[in-house]
Amino acid sequence: MIYNPKLEGSPFYWEGGPLGILLIHGFTATTAEVRPLARVLNASGYTTAGPLLPGHFTNPQDLNHVRWQQWIEACEEMYQRLCLKCKLVIVGGESAGGLISLFLASQHPEIAALLLYAPALRLNINPFDSLLIHLLAPFIASLPKKNLDSDELWQGYKVNPLKGVLQLMKLQDKVRSLLPAVTQPVLIVQGELDTTVASDVPDLIFNRVKSTIKEKYWLAKSSHCVILDQEFDQVIGITGQFLDRALNSKPTEEPV
Repeated sequence: MIYNPKLEGSPFYWEGGPLGILLIHGFTATTAEVRPLARVLNASGYTTAGPLLPGHFTNPQDLNHVRWQQWIEACEEMYQRLCLKCKLVIVGGESAGGLISLFLASQHPEIAALLLYAPALRLNINPFDSLLIHLLAPFIASLPKKNLDSDELWQGYKVNPLKGVLQLMKLQDKVRSLLPAVTQPVLIVQGELDTTVASDVPDLIFNRVKSTIKEKYWLAKSSHCVILDQEFDQVIGITGQFLDRALNSKPTEEPV
C-alpha cells in the first residue's frame, strides 16, 4: 500500500538551537517528503520537527476516515512542543503541508515566518472533475494517481482516497477565507512543471496575505514536490536567504 516503504516516514523531532522549524508533509505522503530539507536546516542549527498527519503511512482507506481538523490537531501538538523548546518557531510544508501552515499562521500570530512549497490552496482540476469527485466519493474509495513526482525520494500512497480529497477541499475553502489574517513573512516556492496545484495559487496567496515581507519563486525544472526535485540546492539557498531576511527584519521594512 505504501510506495517506497523502506524510506523513513515516521514523525521526527531533532534538537538544535533556539530557533525551531515545523515542516509538514503533503496529502497522501509521509515525513519522508520533508526530511531532506529538515536535515539541512537542522545541520544549520535549527531545531526541526515533522508530524505525521492522521490517515497517512498506514492504509489508503484510513485517509477516508479522517477529518481535516485532525490534521490541524496533529500539527498543533508538534508546534506546541517546539514552542516549549524554542524562542521562535517557523512553520512550513509541502503542498497540503503548506496549506496547513497557512491555517496555523492565521491562528498563531506569534509564528515567526512561513515556508510554503507548492502550497495546495487550489488543485489543478476543472469544475467538472471537482463535481465528479464529490459524486464518486460515496461509492469509490480511491482513484490511482496518474504519476508520482520525485519517485525515488517520495513515500506515500499510490492512490488518492476520494473522501480524503474532499476533506482537503474543505480545508482549502477554510484557508482561503483566512488569508487576510496571515501577517508573518511568507516564502512561496513553486515548480513550473507542477501539474497538481493550480498555477495561480502563488499569486493568490501573495496578493491576499497581509504580510509585510513576502517572496515567491518559480523553479523552471521542478514539478510539484519542489523540495525533492532536481533544484533542491536552489530551494535550500532560497530558504536560507529568506530566513535571514525574515528573522533579522525590522517592523518598518517595506514589502519584498
